[in-house]
Amino acid sequence: MSKVIHFEIHVDDMERAKRFYGNVFGWIFQDWSDYAGLAYWGAEAGDPSEPGINGALMLRQGSGPVEGQPLSAFVCTMGVEDYDFTEQKILENGGKIAMPKAALAGMAWQGYYHDTEGNIFGIHQPDVNAK
Repeated sequence: MSKVIHFEIHVDDMERAKRFYGNVFGWIFQDWSDYAGLAYWGAEAGDPSEPGINGALMLRQGSGPVEGQPLSAFVCTMGVEDYDFTEQKILENGGKIAMPKAALAGMAWQGYYHDTEGNIFGIHQPDVNAK
């Protein structure tokens, strides 16, 4: 059986994307462009002692997502401790709501957002009282 071990987020503006993910989620970046042969920044996406994976931001090689069109990519969802606080940070840093906060009854709060590059991602706050 295989599991996801790395993610790549395709971006148009590397500095803008690094600011967004750094400010919103606290990710730390390291330049791996020499290894990849193009603009490619490794992302430490959270505390290494907690479950989850790391990934990278890479320079988009084709056209970007088109708003209003069906999704044609993987969507990463980030676990958060405070949904409303995280949503505020997303919006303050240039993100937009794609699908508003909704209860996954008895399990969690879930919602989806556009990052500054037009990509969609989710946030998820466990909460057994969600309804």
